[in-house]
Amino acid sequence: MRNFIFIIVLTAFSFTAFAQNDRPNAPVFKFTEETHNFGNLKEGAEASYDFMFTNTGKEPLIIQDCKASCGCTTPVWTKAPVLPGQSGKINVKYDTKGRPGSFNKSIFIASNAKSKEKRYEIVITGNVLASGEKDAPSKSTDPKH
Repeated sequence: MRNFIFIIVLTAFSFTAFAQNDRPNAPVFKFTEETHNFGNLKEGAEASYDFMFTNTGKEPLIIQDCKASCGCTTPVWTKAPVLPGQSGKINVKYDTKGRPGSFNKSIFIASNAKSKEKRYEIVITGNVLASGEKDAPSKSTDPKH
């Protein structure tokens, strides 16, 4: 019985591996940038960035869904199929209100694009300065620093 279950599991993994490799014409994401650092942001401001991509595959690329790792991050993406050689974008907004400190947020993309992973990931990072905090850290007059 164990051997039978093992064979079924092994067969299932084999089909999954072949399914990824059997798509030579599959759409492919080619992002200009997969990680964006906003640097220092003032608290209360909304930060926004457009992740631009091109479909370098041979079939239309369709984004089914984009989900952020937290509710303070909102992705909006190209809904129409992106034809081979054409470009699209995923706009990511980060709400800084009440969130001082550094942040690192992931946006997970579910699509029909060829990928080694189950879903594609893009990332935003930065630092939110609390109200009244200066943009750049002040230099210390202490010679030890």
